[in-house]
Amino acid sequence: MEGVTHVQDVWATLSLGAEPAGLLYAVNKEYAERDHPLADGDEVALIPPVSGGTFRLTGDALSLDAVVDEVRSDEAGAIATFVGTTRSESRGRRVEHLDYEAYEGMAEKVMTQIASALKKRYELCEVAIHHRTGRVEIGEPSVMIAVSAPHRQDALAACKDAIDTLKEQVPLWKKEVYEGGEEWIGRGS
Repeated sequence: MEGVTHVQDVWATLSLGAEPAGLLYAVNKEYAERDHPLADGDEVALIPPVSGGTFRLTGDALSLDAVVDEVRSDEAGAIATFVGTTRSESRGRRVEHLDYEAYEGMAEKVMTQIASALKKRYELCEVAIHHRTGRVEIGEPSVMIAVSAPHRQDALAACKDAIDTLKEQVPLWKKEVYEGGEEWIGRGS
């Protein structure tokens, strides 16, 4: 694009109106600051506010047994899990289903980085994160996290940090489909 020398030039060049609050950018599948210079051939992604190992994205149903099996270790004295499910009501509205979208190559890379940071912060054996994409029905799991550690306090704390960080950093978007409407839900939902 002519006249685009930095990430901050991309939005205006696309003539999409006012830049939304919380918009993030990625260059070549890495988050980038607005003043990041661009080179010929760079891939730039516009990342709306993110919702939100092995770090797996899949359109298939998730399995708690599978995510737990990935973190089993003879050194582990505890395995903590988190299962996020689709609820039938949100913000006073009846939900029919959720639709998830992801920037796949980057999402899996960011999930790997989250696990690496958790292993530096806590004494852990393994971390696994599986997240659905596509349509997720009421009562179905949309995300599963398993963390193994020698001791329960690290497993539990790391599991909580994993879901909180995932919702803030991983480029995943959730659309809640209601009776009579729909809404994309942003960061931290």
